[in-house]
Amino acid sequence: MANNHQDMSDLPSPNCATTIPSARVLSRGWLSRVGLACWLMLAAGSVSQAQLALPSVRASQLPSLGDGSEFPAASERRLGDRIALSIFRDPDYIDDPVLGDYVQGIWQPLMDAARARGELSDELEERFAWTLMLVRDRTVNAFALPGGYLGIHTGLIAAVSSADELAAVMGHELSHVTQRHISRLMTQQQRQMPWVIGAMILGALAASKSPEAANVAIVGGQALAAQGQLNFSRDMEREADRVGFGVMVDAGFDAGGVGSMFEKLQQASRLNDNGSFPYLRSHPLTTQRIAEARARIQTAPPHPFSAAPGHAQLHGMMSARARVLGDPGVDALRLMVTEAQRALSAAAPAGALTQVLATQLYGGAFAANRLREYAVAHALATRLKTLASAVPGAASAADLLLIELDFAAGKIAEAAAESRFSMASSRAQIVVQARVLLAAGRAAEVSDKLQIWVVSHPKDALAWQLLSEAWGRQNQLTRSVRAEAESRVAQLDYPAALDRLKAAQELMRSGRDGSGPNTHIEGSIIDTRTRQVAALIREQALEDKLDRKLQP
Repeated sequence: MANNHQDMSDLPSPNCATTIPSARVLSRGWLSRVGLACWLMLAAGSVSQAQLALPSVRASQLPSLGDGSEFPAASERRLGDRIALSIFRDPDYIDDPVLGDYVQGIWQPLMDAARARGELSDELEERFAWTLMLVRDRTVNAFALPGGYLGIHTGLIAAVSSADELAAVMGHELSHVTQRHISRLMTQQQRQMPWVIGAMILGALAASKSPEAANVAIVGGQALAAQGQLNFSRDMEREADRVGFGVMVDAGFDAGGVGSMFEKLQQASRLNDNGSFPYLRSHPLTTQRIAEARARIQTAPPHPFSAAPGHAQLHGMMSARARVLGDPGVDALRLMVTEAQRALSAAAPAGALTQVLATQLYGGAFAANRLREYAVAHALATRLKTLASAVPGAASAADLLLIELDFAAGKIAEAAAESRFSMASSRAQIVVQARVLLAAGRAAEVSDKLQIWVVSHPKDALAWQLLSEAWGRQNQLTRSVRAEAESRVAQLDYPAALDRLKAAQELMRSGRDGSGPNTHIEGSIIDTRTRQVAALIREQALEDKLDRKLQP
């Protein structure tokens, strides 16, 4: 039994998608009748405690009806929160307000359409996070996480030719969440366990006569489970195609975006995919999927969203921004600058701003800024601003770019003069101008504006960080530390938030809080938030303890 125990340590972690050991592990000598009996006891326990690899699924929690899932929405959200916390801590997670606003401008119409169509239930809308996360990665990929988190690689935004193609991908991923595909996949996997255990029993019986026959039975059982999983995944992909298409079209996007996106993926598939299209491998194309998509496109209604003036130019600018944020390297950045300078010299003085020209000028200016070639960046951005002045949507993006470039070059007075903070309404405008005005010594204006913003956007971690800095510059130390704590709460880091809140309480006790006449109000807020965050930490600890008890 000692040897068996040693070999059993090679089994996959209970946090993996399955607890079934590989055939390689099972065939390495410990597959005696006694060894298999021990493993079967573990496997039987994992089946009876079906959620051993999942967080805090209690027997008293009932499944949602009608979605084929036995995994509660609350538990799925907790699982998603844990994954999201890791992403927030990853250096490749980026919170770029300009690019984030553009993606949100596509995401919100999709959400509204899903809600209007009845795809997004009231329960899921309330329980799930519905949060977009941008990841610095040059590969073409997007992914749905448990609990309503959607990740988008900068490489995807840089690769698509229009907002319609991006909406096609986002609508598909949104439908994976609204149709509970993640939890249904977990349920399906759980139901296959008896077949796999049966194959293991047959393998044990055959082991005494033929080790080769035992391996065949074991691998056959795993293949059966894998085939069932594959079939279920294909069904889910087709369902996400159908539902996502309806959501996308009802949101006002061009159905042709689905077709052009499929063409990109199909071309990558024919080229055997060099690794830059992970989305293709996680969402494999089939003839049936392509045929169904083309059939739907034939009957799609008009598309008001992408037909709006300036929409193509704005996408080109954001695509270029995503490419630079993806950190393509010095050579690629210099190439973008060179292409922009050539395009600028070839463009007619009174010519129109096309999507190609907008992409080149914006990308060249942003790339030159990364290379610290500030004069070149300013010249390209100034020309872009002139051309974009008559193009709705693109004009605002060009204005913000010029402010960012002046700020990066240390031209604080010029950047502040270009800022119209009182008129700022979008998150990108508020964040970009707040940074400039803080550097210009106008912290009071920033705190006044951001206080209003965080009331309606309490999960905006970056806004809380800027508000913390603004209050700190006004010597309102307690408020500053409390805002820092709120930024940690927004990114699900509750222990760090509690640490900051306790520091704020200590500041108040020492008399160094600096809150003035609002001391008692601020103290009440901090005490309440301290209790709330401490309760969240205790709840997480109880869930973790339950998970450890459920693990064999």
